[in-house]
Amino acid sequence: MFANLLVKPLYIFGIDRTVQNTVGSEVYGLYFALFNFSLLFYIFLDLGLTHYNNRTIAQNADLLKTYVPNFIVTKLLLAVAYLLLIFFFGWLNGYEGMELKLLFPLLLNQVFISFSIYFRSNITALHLFKWESFLSVLDKLILIVVVGFLLWGQVVSDFKIEYFIYAQTFAFGATAGIGFLLTRNYARFSGFKIEKEIIKKIIKEGFPYATLILLMTVYYRIDGVMLERLLPDGKTEAGIYAASYRLLDAANAFALLFANILLPMFSRMIKEKQPVMGLVWQSFALIMAMALSVTLFSYYFREPIIHLLYVE
Repeated sequence: MFANLLVKPLYIFGIDRTVQNTVGSEVYGLYFALFNFSLLFYIFLDLGLTHYNNRTIAQNADLLKTYVPNFIVTKLLLAVAYLLLIFFFGWLNGYEGMELKLLFPLLLNQVFISFSIYFRSNITALHLFKWESFLSVLDKLILIVVVGFLLWGQVVSDFKIEYFIYAQTFAFGATAGIGFLLTRNYARFSGFKIEKEIIKKIIKEGFPYATLILLMTVYYRIDGVMLERLLPDGKTEAGIYAASYRLLDAANAFALLFANILLPMFSRMIKEKQPVMGLVWQSFALIMAMALSVTLFSYYFREPIIHLLYVE
């Protein structure tokens, strides 16, 4: 929590916010809409496999050696399907030119993020929370350095949104690579021995998680796409909306940290027949206290916050 409290606000309000102020609401609004569009189909990259894997490995770590190569192959196949499907729907949605140019690296970013989250699910399932904390902030640390250098290092005369997206590709790819090396070290598998029955089982048992993720992703992300597509000045309006949505994203990041840590803890406690209600109420109280504090503060100081963060 401390690592994320230190790094992620610095990235969100120091780097991401500055990028929007630099390129303008219209350009950032297009990026925001395309980013949300890529997330709408994220379920095809994962199918609930990460959550299923986290629970399963937390209960039986011996499966790691068998599961890792099969999961990697499955996710590679899903990544191909994801890229083909989203380009098809992008074409139906009327994306062309600059929009498609930005969309491809954004899709590649989602592929890297998907693999990174999967590798992290193995680390948390093994209760290696120090490594998990390192991986959870590594991509943001890289982006702070790279994008910060581009913004303030006077190496480019005119900062473009493409630079931000390509920096993300590098950061997410590097994080996924390090996550793979850590997972391989603990899984100790020597090759990719594919077992079709295991892959079928993985996909079948991950389906309930996939349904939940799909519904929540649509609920959280479709608004940015609709603003950009439906309004006459959609790109600018989506950029304005993104300015406030950034605050929600920042707050949600900490709730997600709780989820990543609690799921393997609950899974192991249930397997060992330990009572979980004490941990449930303790975590609920902490999350609600933070949520109410942030909500009330943001409501009563909404105008000063926006004027402080963004240029007119």
